[in-house]
Amino acid sequence: MLRNGLGLSLILAFALPAARAADVAAAPAKLSAAAIVDKNVAARGGLEAWRAVQTLSMEGKMGAGGNRRETLALPNPDKKAGKLDVPSRPAGEALLPFVMELGRPRKMRLELQFAGQTAIQVYDGANGWKLRPYLNRLEVEPYTAEEAKSAAREQDLDGPLVDYAAKGTRIELVGTEKVEDHDTYKLRLAMKNGQKIHVWIDAQTFLEAKIEAQPRRMDGVYHPVEVYYRDYRAVNGLRIPFVLETRVLPVAKNALGVRDTPVPPEKIILEKITVNPTLAASAFVKPHVKPAASAPGTH
Repeated sequence: MLRNGLGLSLILAFALPAARAADVAAAPAKLSAAAIVDKNVAARGGLEAWRAVQTLSMEGKMGAGGNRRETLALPNPDKKAGKLDVPSRPAGEALLPFVMELGRPRKMRLELQFAGQTAIQVYDGANGWKLRPYLNRLEVEPYTAEEAKSAAREQDLDGPLVDYAAKGTRIELVGTEKVEDHDTYKLRLAMKNGQKIHVWIDAQTFLEAKIEAQPRRMDGVYHPVEVYYRDYRAVNGLRIPFVLETRVLPVAKNALGVRDTPVPPEKIILEKITVNPTLAASAFVKPHVKPAASAPGTH
């Protein structure tokens, strides 16, 4: 569902979409941060290839895994055990069809099918709107202040590493770490807008293995978020991960002062990606919703 900025987190998930296998090495080589980024951009298809990408269209399914979160134990002085569990949520994960269109600079349109209805989220590079009929909200609403701030901080469709110096980003090599049994280089990025994130680059393929995404507000507190990239495939000379997994990390205590519970991973499975499709300018303007027809005999 388009809730709590989920559509905005998708932007970041798609912002680092390409990689090509590089020469296999037995162990991480001693490289500078700049050299690692150069190898990453080359592996992803090359600088000029990414500069030529003006639009992207992606279709697939989004797993609504949040419904499978563990129940939260709450204090209950009336119970002998002293705690009361919230009723269990459904165990099944829904796969929701979606279409996302991206354009420079930082334009995004997301359509998500949920409960037989189409939710829409649009950002034109400066302002954002959303339509959520599954919540019986049939009018177009503007982004909240928090959503607008998050959208303004998102990267363009080529991600933070391409042309990073021209974007005013400073990159530092923190060291090497294991990510899912793979050796990776851990980079710290300091953006021009003050945002700081980490990116983990596979030491053998030089593709992105993981990125630190924007924190997500849940239970009254902000949780760290990580996005993992898998199943890279060739698309128009670029290599793009067709499986992305978002993990919301638990914190020591939530706003209620009780132990936080793990949040199940959320998967995004891409089925079709089109590079440089022709996108109508109207796709990135405020959605127009026709008022529902009045029922017979009602005026």
